[in-house]
Amino acid sequence: MTAETSQTLDRGLRVLKLLADTDHGLTVTELSHRLGVNRTVVYRLLATLEQHALVRRDLGGRARVGLGVLRLGHQVHPLVREAAMPALRSLAEDIGATAHLTLVDGADALAVAVVEPSWTDYHVAYRAGFRHPLERGAAGKAIISARLRRPDDPGYTLTHGELEAGACGAAAPLLGVTGVEGSVGVVMLADVVPERVGPRVMDAAREVAEALR
Repeated sequence: MTAETSQTLDRGLRVLKLLADTDHGLTVTELSHRLGVNRTVVYRLLATLEQHALVRRDLGGRARVGLGVLRLGHQVHPLVREAAMPALRSLAEDIGATAHLTLVDGADALAVAVVEPSWTDYHVAYRAGFRHPLERGAAGKAIISARLRRPDDPGYTLTHGELEAGACGAAAPLLGVTGVEGSVGVVMLADVVPERVGPRVMDAAREVAEALR
């Protein structure tokens, strides 16, 4: 800590980071140990964060990230979209298919950035704001595969006709970006996805991840 920083704000932000890193929430005692402060300080931090809906506590007293964080998160979409555009544009032009960046939004996959190729006679119309269940389509399935981390995972996901009849999808997850769950992919009108597309979307996903770090 320096003279220009706020110790209380620093502790509050550390609470949010600790809660974001756990699926089961943390108790006041657990937070007290991890922060190295007494329980009274933790109670005050949680009460303040709860007033802003950034933290919620369940019936068992475990603190979790609150829905207010989602409202803040929506403001991040434009920044993420801007960082991803160069890689998406290159991917769309290289493959000749519509490229997209998709992020998790609750139980859905939400397309936050889309780039269409400039030189093709036709391509799939896919718009920013389009959402679908994570369990359907290459974009969502790629995100799920990153959660599972199976050793035989090729690093990308291919699908056919799951979101639109006659359309194929290929997507690779964003890896190593703290606080961001998403994928980069393409959607095309084809019977099968060409062999080189899978590795190419992996490269694009790595480029986007690097831009976001």
